[in-house]
Amino acid sequence: MKMHHIFTCAAITLATLCYALPVVATEPIQPLLSELARPSALLPEPVAAPALVPADDQATIESGESAPVAALFSLEEMRKPGDADDDLQLPEFELPVSDIPLTLNSKVEYFLYYFQTGGKPSFSRWLSHSSRYIPMMKEILKREGMPEDLVYVAMIESGFQMHARSWANAVGPWQFVSDTGRRYALRIDQWIDERKDPVKATTAAALYLKELYGLFKGDWYLAAAGYNAGENKILRAISMYNTSDFWEISRGSYLKRETKEYVPKLLAAAIIAKDPARYGFTDIAYLTPIEYDTVTIPTRTNLDLAAKLSGTTYETIKELNPDLRHWCTPPNYPDYQLKIPKGSKQQFEAEFAKVPENQRFTERVLYSRYRAGRKDTLKGVARRFGASPATLAELNGLNVKSRIAG
Repeated sequence: MKMHHIFTCAAITLATLCYALPVVATEPIQPLLSELARPSALLPEPVAAPALVPADDQATIESGESAPVAALFSLEEMRKPGDADDDLQLPEFELPVSDIPLTLNSKVEYFLYYFQTGGKPSFSRWLSHSSRYIPMMKEILKREGMPEDLVYVAMIESGFQMHARSWANAVGPWQFVSDTGRRYALRIDQWIDERKDPVKATTAAALYLKELYGLFKGDWYLAAAGYNAGENKILRAISMYNTSDFWEISRGSYLKRETKEYVPKLLAAAIIAKDPARYGFTDIAYLTPIEYDTVTIPTRTNLDLAAKLSGTTYETIKELNPDLRHWCTPPNYPDYQLKIPKGSKQQFEAEFAKVPENQRFTERVLYSRYRAGRKDTLKGVARRFGASPATLAELNGLNVKSRIAG
């Protein structure tokens, strides 16, 4: 059979040596725990409001399966005419102690209710992951002179998932877009994405929030809204409505729903996370806090070698260093600080010194996928990616003279 047939929607596999082709690692889009990533988080059909457990009676609240979700409604809109007991009954209690201002109003109550009902599975996962990262993140916030409870920004942004990615390509536990990440000295390229580094990203978030706090004259609600929508958007809203009261601004139509709901979502998350059992979260499988040693890597080094020298697995090294996108430490990054299991530093340094520099790194081939367009040719695609037509043809089972069409 001749190889000149037109291939519809052909996917061309590309290969070059890693030092020759800047290939961006492909990652699955992973929005923030889907039902809560968007402001329009869907509520179940009207159900009986869950009782809040008094502080002195932390009994387990058992919930049934969530009903099919419907459109988003306010608490008032959820009530049916004639219903007598479908209000969310909030007991008389003091808000938990916090170093950010907490408040309780109908918008915060809405998310208190939602996190206990339709959003309970997701919030349970957030709590489970929180114990792994909150101690470390709070320490960084404290070091930067920031309120420790700002850690709950990361909770509603990503659920403490290091690899979280939003529809807008915001990445990491603090959900930085690339421009903002680079603005706060996070390196983002085909080898490393420091938006996923829990230490560096938390430091960057602390600096950004500190800047926002100063810009909005000490108002944490406006600062949080600015973190979500961007400072310029909030400044325009303040000018448009001639007020710096977030709750007044959120009554208008200028801000997107996501931003209007960001602050009450943050406050509700903080209130529950500070006393989960009181709100029915009594069976959470909390993860152990992350612990590690850091070692200095002077030149590019394979992660499987690092794992072997520290007595652990490749997967463990990757988990401790979620910022690394490939099998090795990044090039042009002298003295990279690699995280290894706690207690293995002395062993690693002793063994690492015995390995000649030219045996620490192995060159590998990186592959990428490209969907050919209508006017693409094999020769044109090869030229674009610095490969030869013969190489691409061999990789894709084509003839050098084959035509491709998307």
